[in-house]
This record gives sequence, structure tokens and C-alpha cells, in this order.
Amino acid sequence: MTISILGVIMIIIFVGFIAFIGVDKISDSISSSVDSGEGYDQLANLQSEYSSLEIQFSSTKEDIYSGSNTDLKKAYVDAELELVKADSAITDVESALSSNQPKSVVDERIKAAEEQLQVARQSLSDLRDQM
Repeated sequence: MTISILGVIMIIIFVGFIAFIGVDKISDSISSSVDSGEGYDQLANLQSEYSSLEIQFSSTKEDIYSGSNTDLKKAYVDAELELVKADSAITDVESALSSNQPKSVVDERIKAAEEQLQVARQSLSDLRDQM
């Protein structure tokens, strides 16, 4: 009699443990989806900022290349390089999100992309000051 009561208790404990693991996995999946959604929102924001900056660079390029100042053209190429680096950083964010990297990795790449966009923005501003 005691053995069957112990058997039933062990089965109940085992089922409870399995249920706990299942709930934990579902919970992790949901929180991962929420983190990923936030990351995609930030990615969309970065891409929007990049597109806006790219348009500004394009209009500045037309103004610079219509003149004959070679120093200004060289400065434009240097500034445009910063824009290319920003695009690369945004692509890194997209890559981290699509490969389900941990939130800390995604956040780190988002921060790097934001910093690179700021550098490109500042380069464009400096370039316009030289015009």
C-alpha cells in the first residue's frame, strides 16, 4: 500500500515537473517574440533615418559635382563613405534579427548603427558647412 502511494506521488511530481518545463519554454518563446518585435521596430526606424539621410546626400552630391572644387569632391567621397558604413551597420542589425541573436547582441548592433548614422549625419553637416 505504501509503495503504491509513493508511486502515485512520484508520478504527480514528474508530471508537475514536465508541465513546469513546458510552461517555461512557452514563456521564453513569447518573450523572445516580443523582444524581436521591438528590434524590428528599431530596425524600421534606422532604415527610415538612413533613407532620409541618403536623399540629403544625393541632393548635396548634385550641388558639389556641378562645381569644380576637387577638395569639396574629396570631402564628399569621405562623407559618403560614412553613409556606406551606416548602411552596413543597419544590415548587421537586420542580420542579427533574422538569425534570432540574443537581445543583447541585437541591442549592441542597434547602438552601433545609431552611432554610425550620427557620424554620417555629422559628416554631411560638415560638408555643407564647407560649401
